[in-house]
Amino acid sequence: MKDRKLLMIPGPIEFTPEVLRAMGMPTTSHVAPNFIEVFGQALERLRQVFLSSSGQPFIVAGSGTLAMDIAAANLVEPGDKALVVDTGYFSERFTAILERYGATVTPVRAPVVGDAPSLEDVEAELKKDGYKLMTVTHVDTSTAVRADVKALTALGRKYGALVVVDGVCAVAGEEMRQDEWGIDLALTASQKAIGTPPGLALVVAGPRAMEAFRKRKTPVGNYYADWTNWLPIMEAYEARRPSYFGTPAVNLIWALNVSLGQILEEGMEARFARHRKLNEAFKAAIRALGLKQVPVSSDREATTLTAPYYPDGVDSTVLKRINEAGVILAGGLHPAIKDRYFRVGHMGAVSASDILTTVGAIEKGLAQAGYKFEPGAGLAAAQAILTG
Repeated sequence: MKDRKLLMIPGPIEFTPEVLRAMGMPTTSHVAPNFIEVFGQALERLRQVFLSSSGQPFIVAGSGTLAMDIAAANLVEPGDKALVVDTGYFSERFTAILERYGATVTPVRAPVVGDAPSLEDVEAELKKDGYKLMTVTHVDTSTAVRADVKALTALGRKYGALVVVDGVCAVAGEEMRQDEWGIDLALTASQKAIGTPPGLALVVAGPRAMEAFRKRKTPVGNYYADWTNWLPIMEAYEARRPSYFGTPAVNLIWALNVSLGQILEEGMEARFARHRKLNEAFKAAIRALGLKQVPVSSDREATTLTAPYYPDGVDSTVLKRINEAGVILAGGLHPAIKDRYFRVGHMGAVSASDILTTVGAIEKGLAQAGYKFEPGAGLAAAQAILTG
């Protein structure tokens, strides 16, 4: 009997066998020639995945929150004005980080949980004041709300703000074109659609972001996050030279390079299309089961993540039943609705069979919880998309 459950949370995700094998390799020196080659290749591949030939990549041991911290620490000086497009829990975290570095932050909030601020509201705020920086959470992991990054970036550039995109739950799953859209800095973490175990903060800074950093009048207020320390390291490894500031996460970087290679072998366009189809299939299943979602409309729904409300008469104990059926899902995170919904991640190496397995486990859990629905309705709806 297979004693393993399918992990379908919004990160960490399921990883490919090749990535896991790389994690288990004997650890080399961080200045060994073979590791220098791998690190340099990973930096080059990161540009390709972010679709940013002009960007400066940073690969630093840490979490997605560190990637946010790196962006704020290097781009913000005390007294700078920042606008946060607030779509949930992690947008609010960016507000807290920016304020820690002395920024005066103005959040533009959605009218209700599950919505995003309108472009008109964001533009009205941008018109009011000279903002140095605007942050956008591409997919807020707490709500599964997807922001219109392309349109928001255009607005930010129109009013002279540096545009920072938190792509932790988006990069390599949601469509994002950093150079083409004019995103000044994009960031993510290794454990989501990038497909590598947790532990790496990934940042790609565009030319305007690097220029703003170089023109700082005050020192960066975080020693570990300071590009003054990290930029020479990234430049050295990409030039295939040894260098040292802090010991890199050797096995994680080795695994990252494998995963980035797999992503690029699939191709970014094909990868975006695959994520869209799997997402469409899963959401069709959720609708067929009569479950509502946290995002208020389809244009707000993420591609990498789904956040369904529990149906009437069902609570979070259903997650244990789904777990017993072989699939691990995540509970709610947003404080305002935490006990009313659950979250399903479908990104990275996820396959059509993973989608069907997850839907089947949800159906079984709901049936055991006493929820009335037509058995197989979710599976049929998903299969109709997947075989279409």
